[in-house]
Amino acid sequence: MKSNLFILLAFFLGIAGGVLAIPGLYPAAGLVAELFLNFLKLISLPVIFLSIVATITNMSSLGEAKTLLRKILTYTVMTTLISAAIGLALFVLIKPAATGYIPSTPIPNLKLPSYATFIKTLVPSNIVTAFASNNVVGIAFISAILSFAILKLPKSHKDPLQNVFQALFQALLKISGGISRILPIGVFCFTTLFAFQFRAGDKDFGPLLLYTFTVIGANLIQGLVALPILLKSKGISPIKLAKVMLPALATAFFSKSSNAALPLALSSAEKAKIDPKVSSFSFPLCSVINMNGCAAFILITVLFVLTSSGYQLTLFEMLPWIGIASIAAIGNAGVPMGCYFLTSAFLVGFDVRLELMGLILPLYSLFDMVETALNVWSDSCVTAITDKELKTAPATSLKEKPFA
Repeated sequence: MKSNLFILLAFFLGIAGGVLAIPGLYPAAGLVAELFLNFLKLISLPVIFLSIVATITNMSSLGEAKTLLRKILTYTVMTTLISAAIGLALFVLIKPAATGYIPSTPIPNLKLPSYATFIKTLVPSNIVTAFASNNVVGIAFISAILSFAILKLPKSHKDPLQNVFQALFQALLKISGGISRILPIGVFCFTTLFAFQFRAGDKDFGPLLLYTFTVIGANLIQGLVALPILLKSKGISPIKLAKVMLPALATAFFSKSSNAALPLALSSAEKAKIDPKVSSFSFPLCSVINMNGCAAFILITVLFVLTSSGYQLTLFEMLPWIGIASIAAIGNAGVPMGCYFLTSAFLVGFDVRLELMGLILPLYSLFDMVETALNVWSDSCVTAITDKELKTAPATSLKEKPFA
């Protein structure tokens, strides 16, 4: 409770500091925020690697790993489809686009990443390159291959490796647990920077106000209505889970990085009495494929630009975008501004002018904050539901009670 109060206090103090433009505060906040984020990134990649290896190697068999993976994928796909559907419903209801509206603002010269390049990075040439280039998917691939190989080893060889990876993973969790003690400092600095930039931006949000409301509204409905209903249907308290996961959610919001929030998500899951076997496998996997916020952004933005460019789309023509946006979000290449680039790539295929994406670009920072927090919240829900179902299954014998 004290930690949550300090986080809220830091948030409001940061807003006040940014609005008042206190001399010297902006560079100081920028320095501390960069150090804070660097520290989170420093341990995030080792956490991904060790959590997957420690979890899979601690399983009794490959069958257990397959069961866990199947449940996580089921709820990941389900929540992503729901998020895209909510985005479509809100777009149809609000109608944010003005037909024929083409602004004169030129779009910056951005290079779109290709999926061929992404596929090549799936298998890194060496493990050092994967860590040095922040190749999350490549690290997940290496850790999974190594883990399944260890499971096939004789017991005399398997047990020592299991103990080493478990010990290293527990050491990193101790470090991540200490981050929550200094989290209010990070929240204050990130909020100060955001308030400074918003105050100095002097942007005209008028033409894009309805679009912004649609994107943010779709994320809020998914996070505050759809996911809590799903949790309730499984007998899990969304309020209790949200309170425990607040440090991870706050970190995701202000850092705009699911990987940076991963260490706190894992330590928070322990307090939620989620089996470490489940959480240390689910969170790293979900951080790669569970992109609820990205699905809503892709769908709404594509339809917004198309209708603003003069396309007359019927509801029947819009419906397939629920599946298209969901598949694109799940397969997001994991690059910075990946959802923005994916959306631009879709629009290039329609041969429309992309000037409107230039006006959306300054807003993407705000969208990214909300979307990242939603993604981590969805990861938490998927993990909690998977844990509950495994604990209540007849074949399980876990002693911990589900977090309800």
